[in-house]
Amino acid sequence: MLVASPAPAAEVASLDEFLSGIATRALRFAEGGLRHREDARDAVQDAMTRMLAYRDRPAGEWTPLFWSILRSRIVDMQRRGLLRLRWLAPQPEGEDTVDWADPGGDPSHRQQDRQAWTRIVEGLRRLPRRQREAFSLRIFEDLDVATTARVMGCSEGAVKTHLSRAREALQHHLEDLR
Repeated sequence: MLVASPAPAAEVASLDEFLSGIATRALRFAEGGLRHREDARDAVQDAMTRMLAYRDRPAGEWTPLFWSILRSRIVDMQRRGLLRLRWLAPQPEGEDTVDWADPGGDPSHRQQDRQAWTRIVEGLRRLPRRQREAFSLRIFEDLDVATTARVMGCSEGAVKTHLSRAREALQHHLEDLR
């Protein structure tokens, strides 16, 4: 399912509108880092709750601020061992799995799309955390290099390096899909 991008933060009328527009993408980002839907939901909910303290900030600051908060929450959960290793166990089809495939088209195309997205998600999960973050923020969220660097707490050069390595690893992982 393709999700339309919300209006830029400067055009968003309220923090509630901003958060509802970013919720689905935030959940996907968190799932990539935590590999478990319930942990991802907890992280996103906590990040959104923490954003309430910043509702008086200009709307243009909300996007990098939210992603910084969410990223920090994911790292905290990983460090504190709250991450359960359930993702290693076999899971029933459709339960706690990420399905980003577009439901449109005929059944054969939908199956191919699901398989492609499964391979992409598999490739993203194999990436080191920093590469996955750089790729998700730059490619999926379309943040510029400077904002991504601010969110990740590193230099712009490091973002470019992480992104380059992530693209190379994903390209290698996905070669058989061509």
